[in-house]
Amino acid sequence: MDHSKLYRRFRTLLIANRGEIACRVIRTARAMGLRTVAVYSEADRDAMHVALADEAVLLGPARARDSYLNVERLIEAARKTGVEAVHPGYGFLSENAEFARACFDAGLVFVGPTAGMMTAMGSKSGSKELMEKAGVPLVPGYHGEAQDEATLSKAADKIGFPILVKASAGGGGRGMRIVRSADELAPAIVSAKREAKAAFGDDRMLIEKYVDNPRHIEVQIIGDSHGNLLSLFERECTLQRRHQKVIEEAPSPTLNPAQREAVCAAARKAAGAVNYVGAGTIEFVSDGKDVFFIEMNTRLQVEHPVTELITGIDLVEWQLRVAFGEALPLKQDEIKLNGHAVEARVYAENPTKNFMPSVGRISTWRLPAETGGLRIDAGYREGDSVSPYYDAMLAKMIAWAPTRDVAIERLNRGLEESDVRGIVSNIPFLSALMTHPKVRTNAIDTGFIERELAVLTQAAPAPGELELCAAVAAIISDEQRAAQAEANSPWQTFGWQPVGRRQRSFAFRVGHGPEQKIVLNYGSGPSTLVIGERELAFAITPRDGGFDLTLDGVKSSVAAVIAGHELYLRTRNGRFDLHWVDPFGGETEEQTGQDKIAAPLPGTVVAVLAEEGAKLEKGAPILTLEVMKMEQTLRAPYAGVLKSIKCKVGDIVQEGVELAVVDPAGE
Repeated sequence: MDHSKLYRRFRTLLIANRGEIACRVIRTARAMGLRTVAVYSEADRDAMHVALADEAVLLGPARARDSYLNVERLIEAARKTGVEAVHPGYGFLSENAEFARACFDAGLVFVGPTAGMMTAMGSKSGSKELMEKAGVPLVPGYHGEAQDEATLSKAADKIGFPILVKASAGGGGRGMRIVRSADELAPAIVSAKREAKAAFGDDRMLIEKYVDNPRHIEVQIIGDSHGNLLSLFERECTLQRRHQKVIEEAPSPTLNPAQREAVCAAARKAAGAVNYVGAGTIEFVSDGKDVFFIEMNTRLQVEHPVTELITGIDLVEWQLRVAFGEALPLKQDEIKLNGHAVEARVYAENPTKNFMPSVGRISTWRLPAETGGLRIDAGYREGDSVSPYYDAMLAKMIAWAPTRDVAIERLNRGLEESDVRGIVSNIPFLSALMTHPKVRTNAIDTGFIERELAVLTQAAPAPGELELCAAVAAIISDEQRAAQAEANSPWQTFGWQPVGRRQRSFAFRVGHGPEQKIVLNYGSGPSTLVIGERELAFAITPRDGGFDLTLDGVKSSVAAVIAGHELYLRTRNGRFDLHWVDPFGGETEEQTGQDKIAAPLPGTVVAVLAEEGAKLEKGAPILTLEVMKMEQTLRAPYAGVLKSIKCKVGDIVQEGVELAVVDPAGE
């Protein structure tokens, strides 16, 4: 093959993606002297990746199919801006052979494998057949073309339950279902096919034996157009939820050196079966004894930074150099493993509400500095909006250290020092996960998070003495800043009184809990706070993002955000949301009615699972929404009769719209 037609030097790069991966690619490309072009939808006009690029082109409306998944518009954007190459990132069209072929036909360098390689390895069923011929170990399964229910049912019976039904063209947990008995199979196939069709435009399924208590291990590989193919060690991605990775680390703490070499050799054999060019990942599942090939991702992975940190290799730079037609700069024995790296995916989602995606404007974005082995790949900034149209990942936080224990400690410290407000994030959940003793000792499998969910999503502790004092200090600090913005007068300086003492009472509430009161004494002499029978001397030293609070001689750092009467505090005890009760009265308790079945976020109704008049048990499924490319099933909040359904399949509904009514009395 004449690789000069596929790979050649270029000076301008279009990034056919958004969010943190687009920002990540732009940074390396600019550092290499390339001109960068971003693309964006109407929902992403003010997005971070648009601001970082040298140029940006509007693709179309917010929906991905009208913008980021529209091949014709992407090729037209490349033509308009005179770019010579396209980097697909991950997700969207990154593993789409038609897109790779369209780039080639348009005279563009595609930064990735050829369409033929994608077709061979991107299909889960096709790649299984190829791996079987190459002698790579496989999980028992069905990867055939026949997709009728009878064929799939017969295959499942032959393999034996439990099985895994998953989209042949899928990834990221979409179009994937665990089926533990024959009577669960048909509805699981219907749901998986529907989700796969919506996410990938392809509803073909494959069936595999489900490995109980599995571990997920994957190997980073990269090849060039000169026949060189390297493995860059392995990653452990066992901590998952809904088949989506949550925490990734490199190298795997599960493998010994002999096992490491064996799995890396198997990965090179797998990629070598198609003479692979570009960056890719060979994924394996392990039952604790054996390792089985499950699929190849013919693109860069979300978790690639952990590999970069243990090898010192910039994988995006290597991708671009391979696309230039260059040979890989190192040989296999020159790639050295150094230390340990751990990555956490920061999402806009609410772990206490079944990880429902959270949308809205980011009012506060405070992440720690990238020092001391900490790296942050972000796609959002303060003031940016998180829309319901795309994946909800905000950023990735990655920590490197000489050992796994220290890397985990550094990552957790970074998470604990992060404050994201305006939307709900999974940061507290990630911190709880990283501090779990079984995670520390690597006593995990892919079902660990589901089993430990109650522990990992425990409610925040009740505010104590420190938090109540910090709440007063936050209000005083905020008032001081407001006063200093006006005329400079000693009367506007907190605590300054010519004579005498004054008192000021505060009351705070968490949720619908009881009010907790605290009294401030100030004026001549030291200021004090009184809680119950205790009186504490206190002082405030403002700093960026909060203040240092000294109580009876003990100084504590406090992060604070005030929005009206709502206070967010982060102290050494955790994160707290408090309501400052209006000191002038007039507040009433929020009236709470019975749970209504309403759209939690904007989405599309994809299935109605119950009929009007049906008697329902608590938790019975009523309808399914597609939200952010994932399906969410809405269930009966209590036992009763389904009185009415206020939507139909295909309806696009907005957040808060009532979709069904359940009569708890059954009348």
